[in-house]
Amino acid sequence: MLESALALVPAQPHTWLRRPETGLFMVQGRVGGTGNRFNVGEMTVTRCALRLNCGTAGVAYIQGRSHHRAEMAAMADALLQTDHYRPLIETALLEPVSCYLNDKSQTLARKAQSTRVDFFTVAREAGGSDAEAEGA
Repeated sequence: MLESALALVPAQPHTWLRRPETGLFMVQGRVGGTGNRFNVGEMTVTRCALRLNCGTAGVAYIQGRSHHRAEMAAMADALLQTDHYRPLIETALLEPVSCYLNDKSQTLARKAQSTRVDFFTVAREAGGSDAEAEGA
């Protein structure tokens, strides 16, 4: 998706502020989502920064080792900051990504809803009264 969106834009000369480089990030979690932090492990990340000849800078941090993807993400970031290319990149890249994420979210919500259990009904059908169900 990123590559096809950038294919719509003529090649943009740029200078590197930071060439693509790969390293590790420490990923942290929290007990129960809100408790104390702990280190989950390390994740491979590639980062880069570039400046278009018009002066706009683009920065990217991506998961994985793809220098090419990091460069494309930084280029998209820079182009989104220009008045000339912003509408094109928004239409060709951001709208499809937004639709994909919305569809995925709705699919997950439907899947979660299908596994929902109404405990009040289960307790009532088990032959106990409402007062017994609340006390259990």
